[in-house]
Amino acid sequence: MNAGVEKGVAKAVTLRRNVQIELQVNGEPTEVSFAPYKTLLELLREDLDLPGTKHGCELGECGACTVLLDGEPVLSCLVLAVECAGRSVETVEGLAQGTRLHALQAALTDLGGSQCGYCTPGMLMTAKALLEREPSPSRERIREAIAGNICRCTGYQQIVDAIESAARELRAGGETAR
Repeated sequence: MNAGVEKGVAKAVTLRRNVQIELQVNGEPTEVSFAPYKTLLELLREDLDLPGTKHGCELGECGACTVLLDGEPVLSCLVLAVECAGRSVETVEGLAQGTRLHALQAALTDLGGSQCGYCTPGMLMTAKALLEREPSPSRERIREAIAGNICRCTGYQQIVDAIESAARELRAGGETAR
């Protein structure tokens, strides 16, 4: 084999090797091995069997794949999974406590803030981050916070109403039981 071909083969073998990282996912220590080119979105759905985070545009424009990374909303389609080593990731699957819905989930259900449901996981995670930073956001702040999350069904009014309702519920004493 000539040196150029040999170098190419060695590079291809190197690219196929999995990487292994440890991270927290929904509060649980997790160790996972995966291809180094995978995004956080792919890792969550394909390797950790957490399909709640949705594939949307995969360009960082729709917000369907929003998760919390160290408490901050990020577009998981734009984050390489290897960048998450030692970090904390929270997905929509981590919101409910057993059968008890988070106040945001209950409010979206009660107020019709979710129709087809595709944008819902990203909306929920974005709203959770907002309410953790600002327990009493104005309607304008809510609209600003969710501006990166595209919804084709609701017209946003019910989503804003639901986030506002959940904020009141959380301030009044906790998460809604269902």
